Amino acid sequence: MNKRAKQPEFIAYEGRKFIIEWYHDAAGKSQALAFAESMDESDQRKLAVLLKALGDVGKINNKEKFRNEGNKIHAFKPKPHRFLSFFFTGGKVIITNAFTKKQDKLPATEKERALKYMQDYEQRVEQGTYYEHA
Repeated sequence: MNKRAKQPEFIAYEGRKFIIEWYHDAAGKSQALAFAESMDESDQRKLAVLLKALGDVGKINNKEKFRNEGNKIHAFKPKPHRFLSFFFTGGKVIITNAFTKKQDKLPATEKERALKYMQDYEQRVEQGTYYEHA
């Protein structure tokens, strides 16, 4: 069992540099994980390559594959999908939400959702309630 995160079902990838987790709400639901599980195998492999690269190396230099979207939000970009995320103390990257890209610009609603989930995560971790149902 992973010592740094108490809910292994929410770990997307555990690498040498980062543990990448799926954000889940207070009810234990993860929009990003459900989205990833609904993708076909080819798209799941593209995402897995990006998660492994960031988790093991600690960075992805290709802005076509991983990009800072501002306000601490970053996007994994396995075409045609986007997985928004943020970095958290303790060597964690939290994937907040996911969607299929339909336009050039990041939809404001998706970024707002990522920011809302980031705030929720930070508050619940601070309160000690995020990992309590392990």
